[in-house]
Amino acid sequence: MPSTNVKAISESTREKLKLAVGHLETFLNQYALPQLTSEDQGSDSELFYKGLLADLRHMLVFSEVAYEKLGVALRRPNFDTDFAERGLYDVYHQCVNAFFYPKNECYSEDGRYAYTGQDAIRFRKKPIRAARDIVLTVSKIFEELRDDLSYYESDYMTQRRMQGQK
Repeated sequence: MPSTNVKAISESTREKLKLAVGHLETFLNQYALPQLTSEDQGSDSELFYKGLLADLRHMLVFSEVAYEKLGVALRRPNFDTDFAERGLYDVYHQCVNAFFYPKNECYSEDGRYAYTGQDAIRFRKKPIRAARDIVLTVSKIFEELRDDLSYYESDYMTQRRMQGQK
């Protein structure tokens, strides 16, 4: 991939990560387990929200680290394409995958809804509005990142391996 393309993708990815970090930080600073479970008295709500909060915290940390790494790449006097591409690869495999494949499986993506204009995210249990809103808000950002960085899903490593064999 040409370095000008990599630089532009790095800049737009960094901006999207900044948005996601802002939304996640705001939610996590405003809500704690007791608040979420007091609003939702349903059965197994504590277990559900513990898992959701853990997944959101992981996503926040991965996104912050990737944001900083891309910032380093973009601030260097000579843009290092290899370093930036490694950062973009990490965004895909850590941030995007952390969102779409959450460890605690409090929600999942249902591809059947992806092209209907409806939300493709399905929750294991009906969450309170604030929890639902944060997941749906960042889902749009991570969907864009997944589309933008699809090259880094598998093609990037395949190309790197082929370069190593030469």
